[in-house]
Amino acid sequence: MAKRQATVERRRALFEEAVAIIEQDYAQELDLDQVASRIATSRRQLQRAFAEAGQTTFRSYLAQVRMRRAVELLRAGRMPVREVAMSVGYRQPAQFAKTFRRHHGAPPSSFRPRRTALAA
Repeated sequence: MAKRQATVERRRALFEEAVAIIEQDYAQELDLDQVASRIATSRRQLQRAFAEAGQTTFRSYLAQVRMRRAVELLRAGRMPVREVAMSVGYRQPAQFAKTFRRHHGAPPSSFRPRRTALAA
């Protein structure tokens, strides 16, 4: 059964509003209920919006945004991994490292710029 166009459009709009919040506030503690409340919808409607319009879940999308930003910070090479974890919304560095390895297939330290030895 095909979805009504209005339903498809509404879910796309909810998804886009939620994505904007995640992109802006990824470093804060975010959960599905908070974001649903901020965009004046139900938890279930937001879950459906992520599934149908985004082809993903809220948690997966949030992790993806955080992991993308973490790589940027790690490649800049100025912050310890612990600080990178905190700055992208993880309170536990071990949980960050586990998620990072699962997402990127390598530990956070492997994304650091290589130090070149200076010839004496």
